[in-house]
Amino acid sequence: MKKYFVVFMVLTLLMTSIVGCSTETEGEAVDTPAELDRVTVILDWVPNTNHTGMYTAIERGFYAEEGLEVEIIQPTEGGSADLIAAGQGEFGISYQEQVAYARTAESPLPVKAIAAIIQHNTSGFASPADKEIISPRDFEGKRYGGWGSPMEEAMLKALMDKDGGDFSQLEMVDIGALDFFASVEGHVDFTWIYYGWDGIAAELRDYDLNFILLQDVHEALDFYTPVIIAQEGLLEASPELAERFLKATTKGYEYAIENPEEAAEDLLKWVPELDREMVIASQRYLADQYQADAARWGEMKLEVWEKYSNWMYEQGLLREALDAEAAFTNQYLPQ
Repeated sequence: MKKYFVVFMVLTLLMTSIVGCSTETEGEAVDTPAELDRVTVILDWVPNTNHTGMYTAIERGFYAEEGLEVEIIQPTEGGSADLIAAGQGEFGISYQEQVAYARTAESPLPVKAIAAIIQHNTSGFASPADKEIISPRDFEGKRYGGWGSPMEEAMLKALMDKDGGDFSQLEMVDIGALDFFASVEGHVDFTWIYYGWDGIAAELRDYDLNFILLQDVHEALDFYTPVIIAQEGLLEASPELAERFLKATTKGYEYAIENPEEAAEDLLKWVPELDREMVIASQRYLADQYQADAARWGEMKLEVWEKYSNWMYEQGLLREALDAEAAFTNQYLPQ
């Protein structure tokens, strides 16, 4: 995985001017702290449209307004939950399942989810249409390309069992970081994708795709992915830091919801190697997904955490049941 760091420095004071009824114009300074508090955000993967709200918050000065200087980096080794627990950053991007693993491990990690970036799970299993895979039962006799995690095996087995399929007839192949299109061109029959990226890429290519959306197959699989996490110690010691960070981050995602094309340009400014057409199309799709039917961006529900963690425990993926209520909080989100 390519390693690179994107560092954003916001140092200028913001000024506004108020024009009166007369011809005289009077300037009024906006209060911006002279010294900004440094905050490091550790991503889950390479920068993409899941992260746009944070890039917009930097580009549009929302973090500076809250007295924050934000640095966004990719993880070097290990997952973001491990790094956040070790104090390598203030906030990280993770997944509901990773938080569940972290909190139920033999040596539990003190991390907690503080916001859902996307309200519903947009991931699922994708295949070329000519493979005729339209339900989990059709996985029989096929080759699945994944990254070799216990979660994948449990997910596939549970879905096939539920649909009357025989899991023993599925071949699983580790494809590492190979993307969907490269994978299905000769290696495998189907893979697990996020529609907001690979699904949109298929649309742009006029690629005939079959897609099994996980949230349509089992209600427990409509989980939060990705989420923003923080170390519990930081939340206890500096709750106002989390509040300021989420206030600005919320503004960034709300801006992306209302102005997807402009937000896409914000992301491209800091990550110019991304394909512009792809980013804009993905951003338009995610504009309807970030908040979706929630009362506010970032809000999470206990029942979603309970259903998915209970499902994970039933599949033998967790060594003990998760205390779902302790794994997340909405208290740092702006009211």
